[in-house]
Amino acid sequence: MNMGCPCGSGKDLEGCCGALLSGERKAGTAEALMRSRYTAFVLDDVAYLQRTWHPTTRPRRLELDPSQEWLGLRILGTQRGSLLDSTGTVEFIADYRIAGRRDSLHERSRFTREKGQWLYVDGDFPGEE
Repeated sequence: MNMGCPCGSGKDLEGCCGALLSGERKAGTAEALMRSRYTAFVLDDVAYLQRTWHPTTRPRRLELDPSQEWLGLRILGTQRGSLLDSTGTVEFIADYRIAGRRDSLHERSRFTREKGQWLYVDGDFPGEE
């Protein structure tokens, strides 16, 4: 049975972010990488998150909170990050529940493409500036 992709694309997991998480293919755009990283958070795939994090900003260890339930992803906009770009920005809101309370993460993530692979660099949080 095919599971719908958590990234909200409307595709099944295998035909969407699953192929990226498994290493079968690389993200073609910054948005595709962002969506796959959200899916990795949903599926607790720490190895993928570390692999797609730029080495200059990647934490040595990454521990996800098992009580955090990711509820949905909304892409608000992108700047650059296409097949022909070397940098890109994706602004999104990810809804979640933790300890029975709903909340959301609003981030403007920055990405770079090196040797044909998109990597997450860092992000800022609009409204907290």
